[in-house]
Amino acid sequence: MFDNHPSRHLPAYLDGKLADGARRLVETHVAACARCRAELEQIRNGMALVQALPVAQAPEYVWTAIESALDRPVADGRSPRFHWRFAAAAAALVILAAVAFWYVDRPQGEQWEVMRLAGSPSIGSERITEMARIRGGQWIETDGLSRARIRIGEIGSVDVEPNTRVTIVAAQPTEHRLALRSGEISAKILAPPRLFFVETPAGTAVDLGCEYTLRCDNSGVGILRVQAGWVAFEFEGRESLVPAGAVCRTRPGIGPGTPYFDDALGRLMEALDAFDFQDGAASALSVVLAESRMRDTLTLWHLLSRVDPGDRLRVYERMAAFSPPPDGISRQQLLALDPASLSRWRQELAWTW
Repeated sequence: MFDNHPSRHLPAYLDGKLADGARRLVETHVAACARCRAELEQIRNGMALVQALPVAQAPEYVWTAIESALDRPVADGRSPRFHWRFAAAAAALVILAAVAFWYVDRPQGEQWEVMRLAGSPSIGSERITEMARIRGGQWIETDGLSRARIRIGEIGSVDVEPNTRVTIVAAQPTEHRLALRSGEISAKILAPPRLFFVETPAGTAVDLGCEYTLRCDNSGVGILRVQAGWVAFEFEGRESLVPAGAVCRTRPGIGPGTPYFDDALGRLMEALDAFDFQDGAASALSVVLAESRMRDTLTLWHLLSRVDPGDRLRVYERMAAFSPPPDGISRQQLLALDPASLSRWRQELAWTW
């Protein structure tokens, strides 16, 4: 029934509009195809975003631009799938325009709601009975029996787990920023990228539309686990891009380590810890290369720019054995760490993550 991938059937599948036979075919294909699972998740997230947005009248220029794009003739020789992808791009434009307009037009506020979930969490020295409000400069603290939930403006929520201290750094429409001093938080954010930030002593988690947990101890040693979407973990120019299902550790003075998937082999994880935070880079790299799978190209892609120049070819060759670079991208460009080339290869590899 499907030619290669059932992309054009995925929206109907999520809406429950496919016949039983077609539905079973889609489910069978998606279960075995990482690319279609990722595409299905993107469509599901887009639908959730639309449902979460309040009703608002978009400016006239938004609709004029969309109508103009849709009225353009499709070039000869394009397949029917091209029409579906073009329509999907137009739909994405509608969503992004709605989100952008909403953030510009919505009322401005500088206080967030905090709900007690268990025990006796506090804002400063004041106990939270049921509900309270918090603003920039204040902090929330939980003991071993307490939990609280912060409503982050209109974009999501953060659960503050037991034995945690969190400071509200900024509570503005264009910047939602917390600082995790110690403990653990769980964030669920539905917003355009780079509106929500969580600082830790060893790096800043930058939301790219996601769900994740972040923990750090009193010394600043931390770990990020992403359940949905992507998070960028940054520290002094060093960045790790962490997708759903992946983990990234961090250390004070060093920043985020190399991300890896939580089902990676134990030897690979141990080798990465030695590579990132100990003095065992040379021997650790050999273990990582030997133990890596197709999915571990996430890890290898980050290592390409972190290993010594003399080891870069080894990492490249291991990656290329799993998935050759896209057409038009040369080995020389990737070994020279050309940003555009690295980005294109990452986008191609991401279908397998």
